[in-house]
Amino acid sequence: MNEATFLQELKELDMLQQTLAILEWDSQTGMPEEGSEYRGETTGYLAGLYFEKKIGATIKEAITYFEDKPEELTEVGQVALGLVKEEYELNHAVPNELMVAYSAATSKAHGAWQKARKENDYAYFKEALAENIRLTKELIPYWKKDESTNYDVLLNQYEPGMTTAKLDQVFSELRTGIMTILEKLATEGTEPVTDFLNRHMSKAQQKRFITKVVADLGYDFSRGRLDDTIHPFATGINHRDVRITTRWNENDFMMAVFGIIHEAGHGMYEQNIDEKYEYTPAHEGASMGIHESQSLFNEIIVGSNRAFWEKQYPFFQECAEGTFADISFEDFYRSLKKSQASLVRIEADSLTYPLHIIIRYEIEKLIFDGEVSIDDLPTLWNDKYEEYLGIRPEDDLTGILQDVHWSGSSFGYFPSYALGYMYAAQLYHAMGKELAIDEILASDDYSPIKRWSTEHIHQYGASRKPNQLIMDATGEALNPKYLLDYMEKIYFDVYQVKN
Repeated sequence: MNEATFLQELKELDMLQQTLAILEWDSQTGMPEEGSEYRGETTGYLAGLYFEKKIGATIKEAITYFEDKPEELTEVGQVALGLVKEEYELNHAVPNELMVAYSAATSKAHGAWQKARKENDYAYFKEALAENIRLTKELIPYWKKDESTNYDVLLNQYEPGMTTAKLDQVFSELRTGIMTILEKLATEGTEPVTDFLNRHMSKAQQKRFITKVVADLGYDFSRGRLDDTIHPFATGINHRDVRITTRWNENDFMMAVFGIIHEAGHGMYEQNIDEKYEYTPAHEGASMGIHESQSLFNEIIVGSNRAFWEKQYPFFQECAEGTFADISFEDFYRSLKKSQASLVRIEADSLTYPLHIIIRYEIEKLIFDGEVSIDDLPTLWNDKYEEYLGIRPEDDLTGILQDVHWSGSSFGYFPSYALGYMYAAQLYHAMGKELAIDEILASDDYSPIKRWSTEHIHQYGASRKPNQLIMDATGEALNPKYLLDYMEKIYFDVYQVKN
């Protein structure tokens, strides 16, 4: 065994993974609805090959050999070996037929989810969701190491080292802080005027505006593209092919504008990982929480910044071709930050957004660590919305069918959004010690912000763990205080609350 043989095996694995990523992108952007069953068979077959190779003889030999001779590996080889070993230990005992069934089920479930959304009826998705849950529960004993609960095992897939015990504590602090801010806005605040937000702005007008904005922020369209989908996402095929998607509403420009800013944050992360890691498992995000920190930094930190919007608003008005000509900047900016209970997560304002995540977190904990019937999930979902946000979904489309994640068996993913939001605020606080952020966002050159993010986060890919990245970049571990302080500052300003 030598490093060249090991790295060639990783390259072949990566090329299989790229193929699966392209097929997944296609299934969510252009594949005919009737193609889902055949696509499921194809992706199941390729996923089986990928899985066999990932735990195959060459990988096993490399782990055994280089554990005793790490000096024979370059720095990149050593990083790759550590990640490969983690993955091998996680999956080598999983029967191949179980992983093939799991992959095929998730592909089939995506089609069922699309059908259920089209019909606005959970019944079309229920059986596929039950199968995804069943297979995930079958996999957990193979994945489990020293985690305390089944759900901890799933959390660890997306955010290494995260536990329900930590999340319960952080989410409790976050929920209490948000409720306190909401109460103060309601009792002491002046609500922004928003009656102009639903004015018609065509897809072409929105697209002209937002493609320039995200390019200015640092998303490279020569190595990316923007497509339409039901549920927006970003996917990194490789660092020269990082695609983003959105959905448009010509009577709600905020959906696509902020959605694309969000996905471009994911894309910028993938595009700026150091090329030395290409074709290895280090050439991806450190965790989903860190990934979300980059997208939410774009969407909420930059997207909430007064100086940013003051700079962009004349161009926005130009793109809208007179539709907002009578709206002052002050009224426009304040309207973007109105806080109002929303049924749909991706349409939620930045203050109530974490409550949507906490609802999903609590439901997933019940699915894997508690007792809940597949038939009762829609009612449970609706009850929690009524409890946390004071509103109740009237149908499945705005209730349990709104997210794509469960169709892909991405259980344990949702907490990453809230973690990413907290990371983003903490990174913003640290960045502000070195950069005059408002001045940069008021200028024609945003590149210092991207450079800072690349220096502290992007370049490392998965070569460093989330807790190390945050500690190195900010000087302390995860602290929800920075997010609560940030939200209080933004919303008290917009609602004209005296602090």
